[in-house]
Amino acid sequence: MKRTLKRATLQLLKSAGVFGLVRDSAWRRHRLLILCYHGIAHEDVQLWRPGLYLEPSRLEQRLDFLRRGQYNVLPLGEALKLLWEKHLPPRSVAITFDDGTFDFFSLGYPLLKKFGFPVTVYQTTYYTDRPIPVFNLVCSYLLWKRRGGVLDKGEELGLKPPLDLRSEASRQAIVQTLMDNCTRDNLDGMQKNEVARKLAGLLDIDYAEVLSKRVFQLMNSQEIAQLAREGVDFQLHTHRHCMPKDKLLFQKEIQDNRECLDKIISAERVHFCYPSGVYSHEFLPWLAEENVISATTCDVGLASPHTNPLLIPRMVDTNARNDLEFEAWLTGVAEFLAIRRAATQHYPAAHND
Repeated sequence: MKRTLKRATLQLLKSAGVFGLVRDSAWRRHRLLILCYHGIAHEDVQLWRPGLYLEPSRLEQRLDFLRRGQYNVLPLGEALKLLWEKHLPPRSVAITFDDGTFDFFSLGYPLLKKFGFPVTVYQTTYYTDRPIPVFNLVCSYLLWKRRGGVLDKGEELGLKPPLDLRSEASRQAIVQTLMDNCTRDNLDGMQKNEVARKLAGLLDIDYAEVLSKRVFQLMNSQEIAQLAREGVDFQLHTHRHCMPKDKLLFQKEIQDNRECLDKIISAERVHFCYPSGVYSHEFLPWLAEENVISATTCDVGLASPHTNPLLIPRMVDTNARNDLEFEAWLTGVAEFLAIRRAATQHYPAAHND
């Protein structure tokens, strides 16, 4: 009901010419919209997590809208520099992708290249040279593939039957048990992958086929190097996709992430993105000590010259946003109507080795 009312309000404002007035205002000129994407849909993953993925056709429509609307799509580092200097060009936008998954390489980047738009990838690196999927994601996906049933087995994986696959909550509880067991047994990434393989067998799913499609896999070193040569900007996202609350462990995540990327490509890495948008104010001085000059969140909003450079908002774009809502954020109108600006803080699971 609220969303329907909001869309009706946006349509009324657009019809009244408010979109154009705000878009071309001095207020908008001093603000930067940073678009955030997590994944481009392939196979059926957008049905599994509709809030994470964007259809390739929808991404192409978004990029075409940016071009037709004469938005200035800038490299992230340049855009932030101009923002802080108060010299942004009109209608400024930057595009970012989180995690650096294979679907960016196969589906996302070809579209960005077609339109000639710069992009920053916040690349997590633990799985970079491990040709296996992220453990917690693939387990959740496998259980979702068999949703709706109840299984009277699972003891060999440390699970207590019956396994209820009928709801997201019950499936996530199974994933959590698997993760807890792996932590207890101090399993590394490859060992956890064997647990995922056994889970697929339990569910009668062809795990070799899942691997062949590279679902939930990261880009490898060769793919990162190739895109970097073509101008893609790779920045920091932690090594294991986690934010430890211990200072030394926190900084090790940044150092390991930077070191891994330095082995693949040579470039300055001073921009950071909080995994899953989770942050704490105690992280800010720790980031500064690691020479990080900007950090983006998943809080919705436009950045201004007064925004804390280590708490920069973005607009997370998914299939759930229609074209009118997307345009409202580009123009800046949605900034005035946003009710909940802070993203839900779900602490991300680590990709432990």
